Amino acid sequence: MADPRVNGGQSAPPRRLSWNDPDVRSVVYQVVAVALVGIIGWFLVSNTLHNLSIRNISTGFHFLGREAGFAIGESPIAYGPENTYSRAILVGILNTIRIAVIGVILATIIGTVIGIARLSKNWLVAKLSMIYVEVIRNVPLLLQLFFWYAIITEMLPGPRQALNVMPGVFMSNRGIKVPAPTEHFAFDLAAIGFLLAFVLIFIMVNLAKKRQDATGKAFPVYRGGILLLVGMPLLGWLIGGAPWELDVPKLQGFNFVGGATLTPEFAALLFGLVLYTAGFIAEVVRSGIQAVNYGQWEAASAIGLSRSQTLRLIVLPQSLRVIIPPMTSQYLNLTKNSSLAVAIGYPDIVSIANTTLNQTGQAIEGIMIIMAVYLSISLSISVFMNWYNKHIALVER
Repeated sequence: MADPRVNGGQSAPPRRLSWNDPDVRSVVYQVVAVALVGIIGWFLVSNTLHNLSIRNISTGFHFLGREAGFAIGESPIAYGPENTYSRAILVGILNTIRIAVIGVILATIIGTVIGIARLSKNWLVAKLSMIYVEVIRNVPLLLQLFFWYAIITEMLPGPRQALNVMPGVFMSNRGIKVPAPTEHFAFDLAAIGFLLAFVLIFIMVNLAKKRQDATGKAFPVYRGGILLLVGMPLLGWLIGGAPWELDVPKLQGFNFVGGATLTPEFAALLFGLVLYTAGFIAEVVRSGIQAVNYGQWEAASAIGLSRSQTLRLIVLPQSLRVIIPPMTSQYLNLTKNSSLAVAIGYPDIVSIANTTLNQTGQAIEGIMIIMAVYLSISLSISVFMNWYNKHIALVER
């Protein structure tokens, strides 16, 4: 009910609907837009269902419970041809997540180092970094994947003549074999300690920030973080009995047995994605550092900080606010570019879903699964990076 005290005790005149009213036009435009989207969606769905019925193709996801009947080259979980299509797709999802997580971590490390090296006062280091960035960024990723796959499968020798680059580490055209811990409870405790270290580092960083805000005294976060990352797994390993046994790969017959294997497909995909994305991340890091006012360098130098201290304590924390948004795009690109794995035979979600839809004829459902997986992973990365970006944002008092 309108307040009679408004307008000197007189009620506001009733609002008349008019095309000249911007609010009315806004509502009409939105209604029309929703109607158009609904009509297009209805047409696409009805047309698709009609065509499928003509060809006697059933729809739905009931095929996920049927036996897959095909093998998968590498799987982080137990899988066999007798398992269902749903488990096969789960293997593809895990393989995609594995390559994305490892790729993002390695690309960030390499890209940051190269980005800083591009600003080095050493002429040779700066030029070599520039050449790397220009070459990597201007060669299509698919060609790079073929290059690395050919290097591993064609240039490396067979298992009998494998390169023994380190004790227990062998490189051949069957992949890279490395020693792996034997099954022991102590290694499980070490892994738990490693994860627990990340949680403790997160808590420590927040407490250190509050302490610095309150007292102005900095806490040695980096040294404490390294100590936790080394000490917690070591403590778990010691509690478990400190076993020394490692499963070292040995040549037996025509191939190696034991240890862990980095397959040629996984290695080629990882090298290609990491080196390609690192070229772009290097430019993001370089531009972020250069975005910080040069006066910050001079001020830090005036108070006696070295160049490395200035970079670590003054410049990089400020440049992160510039770096994080484009860095998020590079993480998303790496994840989506992993779909090129199908070209070199790595069993990611695209490869396994393609095999599934070829066997079952459920093409639309297969494509929907692929789209849903990449959408979920990409949104998860975006949410996390947006949270981190907000967390480090400059707060004005």
